[in-house]
Amino acid sequence: MASGVRARHSRPVSTGQSHYFDERPPAGGGPEKVRRVELQGREVEVRTAAGVFSGDRLDPGTAVLLRHAGPLPDEGDLLDLGCGWGPITLAMAAASPRATVWAVDVNARARELTAANARDNGLTNVRVRAPDELDAGATFTAVWSNPPIRIGKDALHALLLAWLPRLAPGGHAELVVQRNLGADSLHRWLEETLTEDLHVSRSASSKGYRVLAVDRDPVDPDPVDPDPVDPADRRA
Repeated sequence: MASGVRARHSRPVSTGQSHYFDERPPAGGGPEKVRRVELQGREVEVRTAAGVFSGDRLDPGTAVLLRHAGPLPDEGDLLDLGCGWGPITLAMAAASPRATVWAVDVNARARELTAANARDNGLTNVRVRAPDELDAGATFTAVWSNPPIRIGKDALHALLLAWLPRLAPGGHAELVVQRNLGADSLHRWLEETLTEDLHVSRSASSKGYRVLAVDRDPVDPDPVDPDPVDPADRRA
């Protein structure tokens, strides 16, 4: 289960109904409701609404991710891929106030709620964008996501292949996926598909969910020349 982002030009399986991963759910997504939720030990008041992912509660998978995710960088650009109404964004922004948190979602209502929730909670380091509004060359030191499993396997794979390679050198991503919705097969696919400098592991398992970690190799600050030349042999 997941927040609503999909890769550009990909299409979920159609059921004739609107979904949280639609850009504009009908009727504006329903009325707002104010709720109090706990995010990494911090109680916050948030606005939620129907028509966005888990609009009536904090999703259990998101709760697992927030409970088990590792520490974030103090600075840099952080990404919440598929922000929904913003629980992951709010947690990231509160944990790393000197970093910039980019909250990305295809669903316009989700983006509106995330922006409002960040503003209401005094988190000025949040930037909310649609997927195609980010600079194509932007990279991120950390990515947290409850990705949209229900958009379909092909669209999900396209989405992850579009965003995980945008990890900066030494960057770290954490994805939460429900075990019975294909977490283990997704783990295998990521291992087989991502480039050699991206390493996949399972960092946690709880309440029927897996947290998958993706780490990018750091840049070697002092690469070793495989065939060094003795200075005495160099010609002027």
